[in-house]
Amino acid sequence: MILTPKILARLVAIVVLGVLLQVTFFSRVALFHVSPDVLPALIASLGLLGGSMTGAVAGFSAGILLDCLLIAPLGGGSLVLLSTGYLAGLFRERFEITSAFLPPLLCALATLFAELGFGAVELMLGFDSTISTLVVRDILIKSVFAFFLGWPIYLGLKRLLRPAIVEEPERRTSRRPTVLGA
Repeated sequence: MILTPKILARLVAIVVLGVLLQVTFFSRVALFHVSPDVLPALIASLGLLGGSMTGAVAGFSAGILLDCLLIAPLGGGSLVLLSTGYLAGLFRERFEITSAFLPPLLCALATLFAELGFGAVELMLGFDSTISTLVVRDILIKSVFAFFLGWPIYLGLKRLLRPAIVEEPERRTSRRPTVLGA
C-alpha cells in the first residue's frame, strides 16, 4: 500500500469510525443474543488490502483506542488486534487472493482467532470467569457474523483505498506452440 497523507487520513478515519461503531452501535445490536464484533473483520480486511505492516499498525491503533474507550487494561485488545492484522497481512504477502469467498472466510477466521485471543488475554490478566458452552457458541456465532459482514467491509475498503492499493500484475504464461520432435 502506498501511504500518502490522504490515504493515511483515510486509514485513521476508518479505524476511528470502526471503533466508534463497534462501541456505540454493534455492541447494542443482538442477533441470537450475540452482538457482532466487526473490529477483527475490519482489521483483517485492512491487512489483506495493505499488507502486514498496515494490518499490524491498524490493529494496534484500533485495540489501544478500544481499550481506552472501554476503560479496560491497556494492551490486551491492542495485542490481539495487532496480531490479527499482522497475520492477515502476512497471508496477503504470501498468497494470492484468487476467490471471492476468501476475504470473508479470512474475516471469519480472524474473528475466531481474535475472540480466542481476547479470552486468553483475559485469563492471563487474572479475570475470574467461568468457561461454558455458551462462550463457545458466542464465538462461533460471531465468526459467522464476521463471514457475512466480511464481504461489504472488504469491498468497501477496497473501493475506498483503491488509489493506494498496489496490485501485483498477473503473471501471463505465453503459450508457444510446441513442435513435436524438435
